[in-house]
Parts: sequence; C-alpha cells; structure tokens
Amino acid sequence: MAIPQSLRSIIPLVIGLAVGCVGAILFGDSMTGEPGSPEEKLAKKEVELKKLQNKLAVLEADPRARRNRPGRTISDGARDIAENIREGKPVTPDDVLRVMQPMLRDLAPLFDRMRVKEEKQMVERMSGEIARKYDLSPSQNEALKRWFTAKSEENARNWTALISQEGTRMEDVIKASREVRADDGLDQFMEGTLSGEKLTRFRTERMAERAERVQNYADSRTQRLDSIVKLDDGQRDRVFGIMATSSNDYDPAMKLEGGVSEISASRGGNKQEALLSVLRPDQREAYDADRMRRREEAEKDLEAIGLSMPADWDPLEMEDF
Repeated sequence: MAIPQSLRSIIPLVIGLAVGCVGAILFGDSMTGEPGSPEEKLAKKEVELKKLQNKLAVLEADPRARRNRPGRTISDGARDIAENIREGKPVTPDDVLRVMQPMLRDLAPLFDRMRVKEEKQMVERMSGEIARKYDLSPSQNEALKRWFTAKSEENARNWTALISQEGTRMEDVIKASREVRADDGLDQFMEGTLSGEKLTRFRTERMAERAERVQNYADSRTQRLDSIVKLDDGQRDRVFGIMATSSNDYDPAMKLEGGVSEISASRGGNKQEALLSVLRPDQREAYDADRMRRREEAEKDLEAIGLSMPADWDPLEMEDF
C-alpha cells in the first residue's frame, strides 16, 4: 500500500528529529569550544550528564520511580514512549516531538552553526545568479548577500521559536517546513536596488517566475480533485481559481492559463469550504469517501511504526489539498 503524502512528510521528520539531535551531539564532540562558547557549555553539560548516569542506573529497575521523579531527562521520555508502544498504549507524533523539544532548545546554538555553514553556499549561489543576470555592482552584490543572510537568520529564528514553543504540534512543524522560502521579500529588496531597464526586466521576469509556480500549484491540485470527483469544465475553472489565489505567490496581475474564478479562498480563509462549495452533492459524497479512505490508510501506516494519530489531527490537511 502506498504511503499517503502526509505520512511521507511525518515519518522522515519524526526520524529526522531524533537522528538530527544525535548527529548534533556527535558533531559537537568533534569541536573544540572556546571559553564561553555554546560548544564549551554543551561539553560541560555532557560531563554533568555522565555524573548522573549512575543515579539513573539505580532507577532503571523501577519504571514507576523513573516516571514520577523530578528532573526527568529526554532518555526518560524516550523509554516511556518505548514502553507505551510495547504495551500497546497510544503514542502520537506529538508525543515524540514533546520528548525531543528540550534537546532541540538546548542545541539551538549548535544547530545555528551547522545551518550557517550550509546556507552560506546557498547565499553565494542565489546572489551570484542574480548579480550576473542583472549586472549588479560589487556593492549591490554585497548588499544582496547581506539580505539573503539576514533572511536566512530570520527564518532560523522563527523555526527555533516554533520548535521550542510549548504546545507546538508535529502538524505545525510540517506546515512550517513546507512554507519556508529563501526568496520571500526579494521583490521589495530589488525595487530599492535596481532602476530603469534593469528594474523593469526584473519585475517582468520575477512575475513570470511566480506565475509559473502558481500555475503548477493550481494545475496539480485541480487535477488531483478531478481524479476523485470528475469535475466539469466550469467546476475545473472555479477550483483552479481557488487553488491559484490560495498560493503565497499569487498576484492579481498574473496572467494564468485557465483564468481565475471569482470564487476564491481569501488569504487566511477556509480553502476547504471554498472547494466544497463548488461540488455537487454526489461529488461531495465521493470526496468525503476518499478523505475517509486516505485517513484510514494514514492511521494504518502510523500504527505500522508504533504511532497513533491524534484525535484532533487531520493529516489530509497537510497534503495541501
């Protein structure tokens, strides 16, 4: 059975959170931290953790004492999850995230160092491409690099705040990871950098680039719905309009193949309700039946790896459908 799109997002992210934390610890072990640096602080914490290992070993034999004592560690939470899975008790992706959050908060400085190293190449590539394309001066190119770097740092701060915030759900993490865009706000920056023919050409080419994104986004999702309920021509145009106008790249000035219907999901509106308003009763039945089938498949796939679906969680919403 094919794994639904929502599960293809959940499973790697759940595993990635755990592996990423372990990898970050190993990476930190190989670094010599300067006095007062995050690495030195992490090294001290590791020493303190080793001192507690003997005490933890004493409690290992008594799960009830481990579960109720103050100062619980990530290892405690991981053991509890493993025990619950063995005993057939429900464990959700949100439970896994909550166990990992303390480590993610503590290792945020180290993650930032790793991110900076990776994103430096991205900044060089994107700024270099734009500099060549629009013949930027050295000072303009440096300003563009600083803008990309600042944008990257802003995205990192937002991500750390989300992943550290109490009450954050795995659904929130998955949605946020899908919405991060390195070039958000680039239009405004270039408006203050270019002028004359260069600015006109940038506006034209940038609009075409964003229109292509919107076109592909709306086409693919309209086709998915059509494969389920068999839209007629009028419905197809209206669904395309809803999908197009719900894209973050949409601009009313865009010229799209297929047009944009007057029925649209406004920014922050309910796209699901807008879609359902287009469908006939028989189509809504087919649509609801398909959603139920996919939810059941998602539940089975989560159960296969020992996890349960949160009662208030609709994984199909994460399929961006």
